[in-house]
Amino acid sequence: MIKIYNWKKSIKNDELNNVVMTLKNDGLVILPTETVYGLAANAFSDSACQKIFVAKGRAQDNPLIVHVSDKDMIYDIVEKPTELENKLIDTFMPGPFTLILNKKKCICDTVTCHGKTVGIRMPSNKIIHEVIKKSNLPLAAPSANLSSTPSGTIVADIKDEFDGKVNFIVDGGKCNIGLESTVVKVIDDTPTILRPGFITEDDIRNAIR
Repeated sequence: MIKIYNWKKSIKNDELNNVVMTLKNDGLVILPTETVYGLAANAFSDSACQKIFVAKGRAQDNPLIVHVSDKDMIYDIVEKPTELENKLIDTFMPGPFTLILNKKKCICDTVTCHGKTVGIRMPSNKIIHEVIKKSNLPLAAPSANLSSTPSGTIVADIKDEFDGKVNFIVDGGKCNIGLESTVVKVIDDTPTILRPGFITEDDIRNAIR
């Protein structure tokens, strides 16, 4: 049986340490975000991130989104964002928003499927935020579901799919939003939505006026 940590009321320090050590040792942990549950691994490690593709049955040409805890971590892993990209970061992060940026070499090629860009997200959920902060690792964390099934918003929806495939599941209760993040890339100085989500085109247009 898969080990489930219940952090619905509070984050337990001993369990937090176990989760952090697991991630540092290339393990997989399912964590809640404000959108859906994510299947998390160390974004610096090819071997760890390859486990995500295997566990999900994910196509090898489908890049992973990387989650960070703060703006400093963004600057550590991507090339300097433009003024417009910084405005989008300041407006929509933390939150259900992913921005495609040029990656630095520290982000492993498995995350980006050998591409030069990476999707960056700063979740507002306190549990994944604390795990990222404590581990000091950016986490590749696509939705915690098999590639042919809907994204999970409660642990009961996903635990059977990943039994024997992940080290831990952290139960933070039902995800507040239940809709995946909006993915945006700035193309020719225009924010372009690549995947619709909670943040709308009108939200983005209003933010850059």
